[in-house]
Amino acid sequence: MTQIDAAWGAGPDADYETLAERFRPLFVRIREGAIQRELKRQLPVEQLQWLKDSGFTALRVPKAYGGSEASLPQLFNLLIELGEADSNLVQAIRGHLGFVEGILGSDDAARRERWLPRLGQGQLVGPAWSETGEASQGTFGTRLYQEGEQWVLDGSKFYTTGSLYSEWIDVGATDNEGETISATVARDAQGVDVVDDWNGFGQTLTASGTAHFHNVHVESVDVSRNGRFLYAPAFYQLVHLATLAGIGRALSGEVASAVASRTRTYSNGNAPRAAQDPQILQVVGRLRAAAYTSGVIVLKNAEAVQRAFDSLAGPQELTERAISVAELEVAQSQSIVMDLILNATTTLFDALGASATLRPLGLDRFWRNARTLSSHNPRIYKDRIVGDFAVNGTPPPAQWRIGIA
Repeated sequence: MTQIDAAWGAGPDADYETLAERFRPLFVRIREGAIQRELKRQLPVEQLQWLKDSGFTALRVPKAYGGSEASLPQLFNLLIELGEADSNLVQAIRGHLGFVEGILGSDDAARRERWLPRLGQGQLVGPAWSETGEASQGTFGTRLYQEGEQWVLDGSKFYTTGSLYSEWIDVGATDNEGETISATVARDAQGVDVVDDWNGFGQTLTASGTAHFHNVHVESVDVSRNGRFLYAPAFYQLVHLATLAGIGRALSGEVASAVASRTRTYSNGNAPRAAQDPQILQVVGRLRAAAYTSGVIVLKNAEAVQRAFDSLAGPQELTERAISVAELEVAQSQSIVMDLILNATTTLFDALGASATLRPLGLDRFWRNARTLSSHNPRIYKDRIVGDFAVNGTPPPAQWRIGIA
């Protein structure tokens, strides 16, 4: 069934359905075990391997290197479909997807030639940038320094989402001069220890825990001073919004199926079956409307991020403008999509009885996962940034960091 036939609206372009058909059978397989994995906390190692083998993790990689050369709207539409199957998997590859963008936009030809073949083969790169505790906003506690001709990495990171599943880890650090620098190291390198200690109440299978780096030797070709790619804030946040849109589709579908099969009904209801009760149907309709609207917003945002990517080849002034606009479009969508999906994750129970709260159904996972995703990159600040632009014409601030000021 095409996206149009399913009433989710047209895809981003005429080629989308052909691309999506490659992955939809895989999404079905992933979704079949999603609830059991959630209930038993089974890490989706096998499912991530399926994604790698299918070429999903290489969607944006040029065809010459084994990828699909997908556009950003195509990528984000597919992330919605994957998020419908299992939202954990989208977040688990979020850092990898960002790393790919950084390589695609890099003006370092040697770095591109080093990484594009690996990415085209399906190798995953996890992130290790965030730090907790006494971490400063301005510098990292993690250090990357030289001992003679050898680079050495030392430190610890948290929120290393997906690194447990990855072949490589991209690590943000500070050098001896106090400047930001990064290194990409093999996950199984000596001195690297990735710990499965993520204990958040949502997105429990994303491996978003701790990574330790002790006296890790780094090749000079894997050291970079380029920092994050320029449109990273808009890109990374939009991955979260695509994941939320996928959660919306999943919950609306599960509730619709539950209502269709429900035989018990209340004596003070409006019909002998829930599937015929107009008030129940109204609840289901609003759930689906929230999912539809969220998906439409994500696709519109993806067009803005694509323009930002395309602008990298042009004059700096036009690039800065395109990136600012993309950040603003995503920022002014953030609260709306979050409100739509968070509201849907709790009102879904109005369409069902008390039995819907039984653990084996796993319906609580939708709120837990959506609430966890909505806690990233605080939306109250995004509303303020949008308001400042609307009133004062102020562009969004530069890429931000969290830590002690």
